[in-house]
Amino acid sequence: MIQAEATARYLRTSAQKAGLVLDLIRGKDVNKALATLKFTRKGIAADIEKVLRSAIANAQNKDGFSGDVDRLFVSACYANQGPSQKRVRPAPMGRAFRVLKRTAHLTVHVSERPEKVVAVAADGEAPKRPRRAGAAPKKAAAKREPARAKSKSEKE
Repeated sequence: MIQAEATARYLRTSAQKAGLVLDLIRGKDVNKALATLKFTRKGIAADIEKVLRSAIANAQNKDGFSGDVDRLFVSACYANQGPSQKRVRPAPMGRAFRVLKRTAHLTVHVSERPEKVVAVAADGEAPKRPRRAGAAPKKAAAKREPARAKSKSEKE
């Protein structure tokens, strides 16, 4: 299974704002993630798309990649806080307010989904579906009489 990552550092946005968009693509196939980012109305979506495309290209260049981009999915993505630039903003009566210009480091990990192995049944039989864990064995449906409400005279 191929894994690749890409990182963009010192982006001028807060990690919280980037995390909102990253939550939209986590666990999705890369094609669905790219489509989601294209129509997301946030400024950081273009930067995340750039990082995702870089991660896909990194996966394609790794040894052992099957060549099928459709099998790649976003296995992890996160935004870490970078250094904050401190600035001073003039305030009334000679005072000054501090302004924090935040930065973020974006990381996107992509992985290849394992191929599904299907067992071939002998003698042309269809393979049985596995039972759900903890399921009770099937019983013949017994016909029951519908419950009816008792009247006052029957209760006594």
